Amino acid sequence: MTNTMAMGSAVDARQFTTPCTITVEQSSNHFHAHVELAGGVELDAGDKVRVHGDPITIPFGQSAVFDRTATVTRAGPLTRAATRLAAYFDMRELYEVSFNPGRIK
Repeated sequence: MTNTMAMGSAVDARQFTTPCTITVEQSSNHFHAHVELAGGVELDAGDKVRVHGDPITIPFGQSAVFDRTATVTRAGPLTRAATRLAAYFDMRELYEVSFNPGRIK
C-alpha cells in the first residue's frame, strides 16, 4: 500500500491504493456489483473508494469476478463529522409518520 497525505487540505484526507475484487451479476434474480478491498480494509463515514479500470459490462444472465486496483480516500475529522450528521438527518426522514383521524380501512 502506498500512503500519501493531501497537503493543505482543510479536512486532512489520506489516500492509499489497494487491490480489490469486484463481483458483478446481472440476471432476473440479482442485479449487483460488490467491491471487496484486499486486506480487510474497513471504511468509515465519509471515506471514498474509486475503482480503477475500464467500465464493466456483462451480458444478461451472467456473473463475473474482476481484479482491479482501488484508491481509498480517508475522510478527515470535519468531513467524517459532517457525513455522520447528514446521515442522522437523512435517517430521520425515514421515520416520518403522519397521523390521520380515525381508523384506516
